[in-house]
Amino acid sequence: MVDQMQNKKTVFLVDDDPAVRHALGVFLESTGYAVIPFSSAEDYLESPYDAGNCVLVVDQRMKDMSGLELQEELNRRGREIPVIFITGHGDIAMSVTAMRQGAMNFLEKPFSNKMLLESIQEAFRRAKLDQEERTRREAVEARCALLTLREREVMVYVSKGMSNRAIAEQLGVSNRTVEVHRSRVMAKLEAESLPDLVRMVDLCEIGKPLK
Repeated sequence: MVDQMQNKKTVFLVDDDPAVRHALGVFLESTGYAVIPFSSAEDYLESPYDAGNCVLVVDQRMKDMSGLELQEELNRRGREIPVIFITGHGDIAMSVTAMRQGAMNFLEKPFSNKMLLESIQEAFRRAKLDQEERTRREAVEARCALLTLREREVMVYVSKGMSNRAIAEQLGVSNRTVEVHRSRVMAKLEAESLPDLVRMVDLCEIGKPLK
């Protein structure tokens, strides 16, 4: 199974109904996904699989731990994985709770194979975008760690549109000092322009401490 996961996008399928597991598993495998079924939330939690390039499809109502309880436990453990709920007993309050906790979708039975497939495809697409954003943020944060405290201050003021003279007055330094710090900030962050710098500050919410 591990080799299977490395070569394909994987769907973890958690449902205590063997007929549902079989039917959905056969369908999803026919569309090119690797499918790893579990008969309970507890079995899934005890599995060694990580959350890389995977989506979790889970029934809400199961005998012991429910789908929502599984989602809560995954969040508590910091295991980030796109979650799609399937249920024959859904209600608005339940779906709202699931979405607030980060679920990608909440499908009520009976749903079509097409609807499930589209939900899974969208989950993978959004997960990829989220990962790309996390990667960008981590890269910017790593560069920001190279800044001195004064360079960080200058960076935030520059991103707010303040002129070198205004920043110099704010910090009680010379214009030349601000110019030097500004140049070092742009170099350390590998920012090619002011808009580029502003995007980096916004991405990491760097300006918040100076409010």
